[in-house]
Amino acid sequence: MFKSLILTAIFTVSLGVSAHAQVAALNEAKYITTLKVVADHKMKDADLVSDIDKLRQNKNFNRDLVQMLAKLDNDKPNSAKNLKIKRILERTGKEIYNELK
Repeated sequence: MFKSLILTAIFTVSLGVSAHAQVAALNEAKYITTLKVVADHKMKDADLVSDIDKLRQNKNFNRDLVQMLAKLDNDKPNSAKNLKIKRILERTGKEIYNELK
């Protein structure tokens, strides 16, 4: 009986942690997705379209972007740089999400 009670308690705690981790992961995805969708939408803003087109044609800017993206490695999501960028994206997405909700 005691052994069964302990196993049930361990199982319940592990479910709680797992559920919490799943909710956190879904929120992270929700905020980063919100950021991307809003950024994509704002890139079509009439005030920005011509400047964005100029940047797309700018070889120096494009080279810089490629170099910056090379510093991020999706195969190593737990690297310090990736974690920092992910926190920035999540925080910004959460702020936008809360502002628009």
